Amino acid sequence: MELSEKLKDIRTQLRLGMNGVVSQSMREKGLVYKLNFGVELPRIKVIAANYEKDHALAQALWKEDIREFKILAAMLQPIESFYHEIADIWVEDIRNIEIAELTAMNLFQYLPYAPAKSFQWIAGEREYVQVAGYLTISRLLMKKGDMTERASSELLDQAITAVLSGAYHVRNSALLAIRKFMEHSEEHAFRVCRLVESYAGSENEAEHMLYTMVKDEVENYRNS
Repeated sequence: MELSEKLKDIRTQLRLGMNGVVSQSMREKGLVYKLNFGVELPRIKVIAANYEKDHALAQALWKEDIREFKILAAMLQPIESFYHEIADIWVEDIRNIEIAELTAMNLFQYLPYAPAKSFQWIAGEREYVQVAGYLTISRLLMKKGDMTERASSELLDQAITAVLSGAYHVRNSALLAIRKFMEHSEEHAFRVCRLVESYAGSENEAEHMLYTMVKDEVENYRNS
């Protein structure tokens, strides 16, 4: 099947699964796309299963500002042909939290260069570049759980700064990365605790939120 035929076929399947209520709900929550069929994720996974991994198809899908095309692109992109430069182009094109989460889950976490690239992204200036970086790191921590002393110091420094001063989604994704780091071991949990202990009793909302989250994680270790 030619590329144009595949795209046409995918669009037809998406139209069959259209859900206007879901699409409207997403718009109301700020998830804005040029086109959103409102197709739910299980259905999108079924559509993806009908195709082999295909670089040309994934690239063509990603270029369109269509919600389901973006999601399918991450599912259908082969790892071996997804070079550093393409990863940077894709991440710069992310405009909302849904695509950041799903692309990190379906593609970014599996890249052989994901550890280095995710650290590059969290140091970026754009909101969703940082978000994608923290979400990818969180996925890597869930799989591996550990990192070098230097890498962990950099992560904690960047993530704590992001929680205290970042945009809403950056703050939340940085919090997630800190939590996943702490879940690896009691040593990690108490290491973070020492970094934020000065925020105890702080009237600053972000500092209080961070301290409370860390305290709760430490308590979980103590009670387990």
